[in-house]
Amino acid sequence: MVGKRAVKKQSLPEVIASDLRERILSGDMAEGELIRQEALAEEYDVSRMPIREALKRLSAEGLVHWSNNRSGTVMKHSLEEIGEMFDLRILIEVDLFRRAIPLMASTDFAACEDILTRMETSYDEDDVGKWGALNHSYHSALYAAAHRGLTRELLDRIGIQTDRYVRMHLSVMKQREPAKEEHRGLLECARSGKIDQGCALLANHIGRTKDQLLALVAANRAAENG
Repeated sequence: MVGKRAVKKQSLPEVIASDLRERILSGDMAEGELIRQEALAEEYDVSRMPIREALKRLSAEGLVHWSNNRSGTVMKHSLEEIGEMFDLRILIEVDLFRRAIPLMASTDFAACEDILTRMETSYDEDDVGKWGALNHSYHSALYAAAHRGLTRELLDRIGIQTDRYVRMHLSVMKQREPAKEEHRGLLECARSGKIDQGCALLANHIGRTKDQLLALVAANRAAENG
């Protein structure tokens, strides 16, 4: 890690945590990469205290393994753990979608449509980072009408950990049309009140991503290990 990264002097731990989070999610900091507190303090041109606080936040989010207040690593999940994250997403998101569809109003559909349009633009621009954020926003908008705050908090935590794997998948995915069609299909099912069909499509959508991603991560790790 070289060079200086300028940050605002207000709420330094928050600003630094946000920047480090994006670097991890984008793959700029790879899973298993060593993190040294002193090196980050030099890189961000700050004392070690805001670095320590930022890393504690990322540790609580499950993005960093931080144990001795001096050094740590970017979290590297096992294939089983990655699979479990996506299994949890299926369980939670299908339940939220099932509850949300009967309660969705015109404002919910309009919000989903707006995000979906921006998502499709990011596809065409090959902007994986923007797509990742919009993908999270779109799924959140689909479930907003359920008004299940505690469930959404749990899903957001899982979403932070799965986002970097989703971006990894998108960066090498050749055929993105199926994902575009599935996202559009979810909204159409919601508009039509087709609860069972929509939930089945959502489960298949997340499950397909899980299967393709696990194969990708397994291949990458096998190549790294020679």
